[in-house]
Amino acid sequence: MEITNVDSVAAAPPENQNKAIVNTLYKGLASGDTATVAGLIATDLEWWFHGPQNCHHMMKMLTGKCSTTAFKFEPRSIDAIDECVIVEGWEGAHVYWVHVWTLNDGLITQFREYFNTWLTVKDLRPFGCSSSPTLWQSHPRDLTKRSLPGLMFVI
Repeated sequence: MEITNVDSVAAAPPENQNKAIVNTLYKGLASGDTATVAGLIATDLEWWFHGPQNCHHMMKMLTGKCSTTAFKFEPRSIDAIDECVIVEGWEGAHVYWVHVWTLNDGLITQFREYFNTWLTVKDLRPFGCSSSPTLWQSHPRDLTKRSLPGLMFVI
């Protein structure tokens, strides 16, 4: 598996750069390339989690408390909104996750992990209209009949 050179995306628009950096992170995790992963994340990463307490899989990987093979994160979609990159994945009918990574100058500074939780991303910045647009919404294909808690992430 070839890992993307982060420097090669420097000329791309910021959202594309951020998507490429986060994609490189997942490739680094999948291949066990801890040096690449560590180079993409701020040392003072802000982390937030919502889900069952035994499902802190990504944070355990990032802190070295478990190997990168303990849980496989296979992104099904990667979307960028401003400085945020939203990654979604699922495995069968019982595992669904959403990661929201915030990047600052090409470095991941914030990580929000939602496990078995529906997520809606809204833009509450003033637009001069009465409703706030939905920018992104969970869309797991295998879990449409399952009841999960829902949260709103506000940009």
